[in-house]
Amino acid sequence: MKEVSELRIADDLRYTQDHEWARQEDGTYAVGISDYAQDQLGDIVFVELPAVGATFSKGQEFGTIESVKVVSELYMPVGGKVVEVNTGLQSAPELVNSDPYGRGWMIRVKPADTSDFETLMTKDAYVAMLKG
Repeated sequence: MKEVSELRIADDLRYTQDHEWARQEDGTYAVGISDYAQDQLGDIVFVELPAVGATFSKGQEFGTIESVKVVSELYMPVGGKVVEVNTGLQSAPELVNSDPYGRGWMIRVKPADTSDFETLMTKDAYVAMLKG
């Protein structure tokens, strides 16, 4: 397990207490899990994601992620409609480990309420939470 100082925590993202992240991208939000989450889970072996068109509220479970250690739920950082799913994770779930903020993204969401994003933690607030 990495120390907090060793984690990659991106400046341009917002974070949840459940360790999901969201990034604004041309009217949608990309969603994934943080470097901290993937480090805690260990080697990712499977990611179950929703279908395009599915709608979720902020905080609602939208999928699961399975590692060699545990199966964990994934929760929506912002409410909205799924407009794209990273199908590459079906054949290469380990991308979540190697590139959680890039090729390891999970879904893109068209937000129901853009103010949801503003309620998420900034990098500094997320790091402070991790340090406890």
